Amino acid sequence: MLHALEQRLGPRFSVLRVYCYGLCMGTADALPGVSGGTVALLLGFYGRLIAAVTALTPGRAIDVLRGYDSERRERAREALLEMDLQFLLPLGVGMVTAVALIAEAVTALSESHPLPLFGFFIGLIAASAVVLFRSLTFDSSQHVLAAVAGTGFALLVSANILQLPGSGLLVIFISGALAISAMILPGISGSLILILLGQYVVLTGELSAFRQSLQDFVLGNGTLAAVGEPGSTVVVFIIGGFVGLVTIARVVRFALDRHRGLTLVFLVGLIAGSVPAPLHNIAEVHPMTTETILLTTAWAALGAVALFALDWVAGGFDPE
Repeated sequence: MLHALEQRLGPRFSVLRVYCYGLCMGTADALPGVSGGTVALLLGFYGRLIAAVTALTPGRAIDVLRGYDSERRERAREALLEMDLQFLLPLGVGMVTAVALIAEAVTALSESHPLPLFGFFIGLIAASAVVLFRSLTFDSSQHVLAAVAGTGFALLVSANILQLPGSGLLVIFISGALAISAMILPGISGSLILILLGQYVVLTGELSAFRQSLQDFVLGNGTLAAVGEPGSTVVVFIIGGFVGLVTIARVVRFALDRHRGLTLVFLVGLIAGSVPAPLHNIAEVHPMTTETILLTTAWAALGAVALFALDWVAGGFDPE
């Protein structure tokens, strides 16, 4: 039916369809424990996504920029087609739209109801680790060691024993590179990486503030300086994300091609080790009393049920 509509309505419907794909993928990636890469698999465009991301190379970008020269214009057109920007641009806009909307909700809930929000996230992360681990095979001691290494590494990061180098915008840049790289992997959520790094609440807050200040400026109620402060954080994160796509994401894809089983086990180990990470956000505003623990457990159970239900509807995760 969708293909019939696309043939009837032409390219506009195709762009709208890809934009809707972006909305779905962005919504998934904005929630820890739910993967945008898995959504891409379920909706049938994962292969095109990976091919397009892989085609984003400095060489092709230079070819496009040289398109002002009439002799190089044909090569510029070829480079644009190779990068599949007619697919990536509406997909990216859809993802940004969804992430911005989710950021608004997360920012509000993190201030008004942090315990239910992060308790729910704990359940999402824990259940996703269970779903993914049961889909993998452990047929050698190497697989066990990879799982232990991934889990141990994430536990050290979530306990602040291991931290990102530097501070301020450098941390935002590195977070962007790591999180955006995770977004294209089935089973791994970019927002989970941000929670593990302790940047999730910070970045959702900055994104929400940037959207609000930009709106105020357009309506004549704000200043350019007010836009610039959160805007610089958002821009640095996006730049880090682009760098991550053309570097870290390629390394991970190479590892998946060469040692798929070990790489997946390590990545899922990262998810398992990230389960305690949201507790830091709860502990900042609630003393860890018996009541807090019970309420957190209840909300975590609800999050786990939601993830298991989503997994059942989706038909499970296929590591192949």
